[in-house]
Amino acid sequence: MKKIRIGLIGIGGICKGAHIPAYQKWEDVEVVALCDIVESRALQAKEEYFPQAAVYTDYQELLKDESIDAVDICTPNYLHSVIAVAAMKAGKHVFSEKPDAVSPEEALKMQQTAEQTGKTLMVMRNNRFVNTSRYLKQYIGEGKAGEIYAGRCGWIRRRGIPGRGGWFTTKAQSGGGPLIDLGVHMIDLAIWLMGNPRPVSVSGSTFCKFAGSDVSDSVHSAFGEAVKNGVFDVEDLAMGFIKFDNGACLQIEFSWASNIESEQNFVELRGTKAGISWKNGEMKLFTEEDNMLMNHTSAMPVSGGHADNIRHFINVLKNKETPIFVPQQGVDMIKILDAIYQSAASGREIRL
Repeated sequence: MKKIRIGLIGIGGICKGAHIPAYQKWEDVEVVALCDIVESRALQAKEEYFPQAAVYTDYQELLKDESIDAVDICTPNYLHSVIAVAAMKAGKHVFSEKPDAVSPEEALKMQQTAEQTGKTLMVMRNNRFVNTSRYLKQYIGEGKAGEIYAGRCGWIRRRGIPGRGGWFTTKAQSGGGPLIDLGVHMIDLAIWLMGNPRPVSVSGSTFCKFAGSDVSDSVHSAFGEAVKNGVFDVEDLAMGFIKFDNGACLQIEFSWASNIESEQNFVELRGTKAGISWKNGEMKLFTEEDNMLMNHTSAMPVSGGHADNIRHFINVLKNKETPIFVPQQGVDMIKILDAIYQSAASGREIRL
């Protein structure tokens, strides 16, 4: 069996925490190249996990290796689209961490390059691969929830600002704050469960109130590298409203820092036959049965996520599965996020 040869680009926290453990599980995948601008990171990963891998500090040099089948991009946000386009033009399939890009124009470049080269392009949507998410997708698909006409979603933290002063809080490199960092996760899950209706308009507000706070109560604040007296020109809270072409709507809320009770990520959907709650991966259903209102709490242990998403990418390359994610969904996502930022700046609703 031919192994899929992978080049990892960006050996930071998410790569070491989620991507490398996934690739270590499978015998039909081989990580053959490691690239990071900080060479010691790549060398450490080589020593600890992939002793046969080549090490690079320039991704363009890695892309010259014609034996590499695909690259996995875990760099700061602004490089996702740049590297993805270059990789596909170099004949590589692409898996990238979210967000897809930092602007709709860059997301469109990725989509167009995938179409022109015929290469597979997939961006991390790990919450679709949580077992409770898959169950709900099937439940809704079978019509058991009825018409999904409204919902709300979010990821809210008390204090969980990642890499303060570094690329996470520098708009030119991140594209924004918690809206683009966390919003991709829950907005995507909500829209996917709703059947991928087309967004037609958005409105939103953003705030930055805790840039000077060093308090943290979230493990997620450990992501990124903090830079003392660095840049902080992004929001720490975003709220908004999305309307879709089928008449449905979605409320959204994302924060790195807010005076709330506790951190949580959630999707709540309202259907004519059932309501759905997905909180931190745990699932509940709210229905009307025999003229009584019923609540159903799932005993299903939460499992799946990043590794299952990467496995799906590998299976797509092996023609074993049909892509669950297509680039147009990435373009739509970045258009939504960009329009919310536009709405926050202008004070008006933005038509898509």
